[in-house]
Amino acid sequence: MAQTTTKEEKKLGEDKTAAVIGDGGWGTAMAMMLAERGWRVLIWGHDPFYLDEMNRLRENRLFLPGVKLPLEITFEPSVARATDAADLIFVAVPTKFLRSVLEQAPRVASGKDMVSLTKGIEPHTLLRPSEIIAEILTPKRLAVLSGPSHAEEVARRLPASVTVASADSGALARKVQEEVMTPHFRIYTSDDVIGIELGGALKNVIALAAGICIGLGMGDNALAALITRGLAEITRLAVSMGANPRTLAGLSGMGDLIVTCCSCHSRNRRVGIELGRGRRLKDILAETPQIAEGVTTARSVVTLGRRHGVEMPICEQVYNVLYEDKPASQAAADLLAREGKAE
Repeated sequence: MAQTTTKEEKKLGEDKTAAVIGDGGWGTAMAMMLAERGWRVLIWGHDPFYLDEMNRLRENRLFLPGVKLPLEITFEPSVARATDAADLIFVAVPTKFLRSVLEQAPRVASGKDMVSLTKGIEPHTLLRPSEIIAEILTPKRLAVLSGPSHAEEVARRLPASVTVASADSGALARKVQEEVMTPHFRIYTSDDVIGIELGGALKNVIALAAGICIGLGMGDNALAALITRGLAEITRLAVSMGANPRTLAGLSGMGDLIVTCCSCHSRNRRVGIELGRGRRLKDILAETPQIAEGVTTARSVVTLGRRHGVEMPICEQVYNVLYEDKPASQAAADLLAREGKAE
């Protein structure tokens, strides 16, 4: 049964404007939750014609077909105007486009709070999304939000829980928790920005491996082992980069890893399944309108692992399948043939 929004739920957002930079599924779902809490919401997207279509149809038919968008959401083709009008800015742009989008308006976020929803690592700089935002803009405060939260379910008000972190002793994280959380979207707080972001980025590479495992028909036991050992890899690298290991056992680590490896909504899992069936990456991506962040992140993760001296055999084999034309079956065989060791 659909839930209704009470006056008490709405009052915190009254007379406040939020901008969501990015009109994909996750950005749109976040805009819907903000509208539910009484915020006036502006969504920016790179295609003004598609923004006009969403405005007319009240639907994001490419990413959230069948979900009606509330009237509190409006659409703005200028990233500068959208952010100038906002009290709080959410960034939901894929990592590969994040820098170019933010550079369109380098002045707009000065003195404003920002929340990154982006999951990935920039290939050439190896920067996390929050580091890219801080480098280009000058936000007053900056938070990151991550966790098991497929937009297809969040937009339909199915229950989900995530974690939001900020380095200001968690002050902005608590503000986001207070003003965004709904009965169906539970938000926990943290001050471990590094752990939250790395968990959200690295799980996409393991999800590609999980899809490969499924595509090869290796069974549930193998999938469970892959997810478990994948979490060990994620944790080793994240801790070496300054994360709290407890973060990776939480929603933005283990939780997001489970859903991305197992959900039918997971783009990375789908790409992995096709790789496991023997298809070439370029052919898979050519028919995939949504971005599978793990494909780009795999390069960054392997580089980071080598730089920090962290063993990452699963990520290394995913990289070999993606970029060295290694057959997925051989990559799986090589993982299974590794020398035995203590867990």
